[in-house]
Amino acid sequence: MTPESVGLTKSNLVMGKHSGRHAFKDKLAELGFTLGDNALEDAFNRFKELADKKKDIYDEDLITLIDADAVSRNQRIKFEGVQIECGTEGPQIARLILNIDERKRMIKMEGNGPVDAIFKAIKALVPEAAECTLKLYQVHGVTQGTDAQAEVTVRLEKDGRVVNGHGADVDTLVASAMAYINALCKLETLEQKHVKHYAQGDDAA
Repeated sequence: MTPESVGLTKSNLVMGKHSGRHAFKDKLAELGFTLGDNALEDAFNRFKELADKKKDIYDEDLITLIDADAVSRNQRIKFEGVQIECGTEGPQIARLILNIDERKRMIKMEGNGPVDAIFKAIKALVPEAAECTLKLYQVHGVTQGTDAQAEVTVRLEKDGRVVNGHGADVDTLVASAMAYINALCKLETLEQKHVKHYAQGDDAA
């Protein structure tokens, strides 16, 4: 989503780490978002976390933040955290924490680079991920600057079904994990709809 898609003509620098809830709520309304009290509080806390990492908050940053929050809220698999060991000496290691069905799971995996290590860790914690094929991994910046949020797209294929997962964070590796998890959850949703469809067909027969 871009500022233009919600009726804006350009990106304006409007928010910072000292912005309060009222200013945050007003800005979201300007961007076309109306949130309930609980959702607003969650979004504001995510905004403050982002502001601690990124000095300048643009409209695109806020749009990405709200979209990512809406996407992840109902996922069965949720990203909790990751720590990476990498560099020229190797090996590249990811220590990943996921929340799966309301239970925290942690694992440590090596990979051919930090992204590969993260994806292998996800596959180890989520067995059905091993049946998926990675078709695309793409990174681009949401805004300008070296502290810009990275937006990652991961395309997965399983049994002929193809989905795109998205994740955004100032840390590209965190965004990568979030995008892969988002794609897995989308595939799971498609599979559930497929099974439900055929079950209803059998009932009708």
